[in-house]
Amino acid sequence: NTGAASGGVASGGGERVARFKMRGGGRKLGRKTSHRIAMLRTMVDQLVQNQRIRTTLAKAKEIKPLADKMVTLGKRGTVEARRKAQAFLRTDDAIHRVFTEMAERYKLRNGGYTRLAHLPARQKDGAKMAVVEFVDREGEIWPARPPQANQKVPKQLFPPAARAAMDESSS
Repeated sequence: NTGAASGGVASGGGERVARFKMRGGGRKLGRKTSHRIAMLRTMVDQLVQNQRIRTTLAKAKEIKPLADKMVTLGKRGTVEARRKAQAFLRTDDAIHRVFTEMAERYKLRNGGYTRLAHLPARQKDGAKMAVVEFVDREGEIWPARPPQANQKVPKQLFPPAARAAMDESSS
């Protein structure tokens, strides 16, 4: 007997039982889908360009994983990763910064590229405010923990000639 819970065929009738798709997470932020996606794309772009933005706590919590994903794409450095970043980020300056400056800055860090710091509530409407910023940069709110000293640098970040030189020097 495969019931509706497993998404199989209902016993007896032979008819297909509809499988319910679990609703994805994420906040609606009081906007329709297209407006929300456009706003988040713009905010991530501004975060990459300015390295720190001040916004409401709900928006900050939505931006943080998207910004981390952009840095991960920058570290990957492949053509596919660049195309995915170009499809999301709005400006060429932000794309260039992700694939050069930020990929180099975070090559030893495995995730956790952004920090979310709570601020006092906004005076007019009492909305909870927060700052989202990239870690390991000039002028950050508080210094990040340094990467572990015994951590190896991933070889895919370097071209084949540099990898060969690294292998040669380590032997």
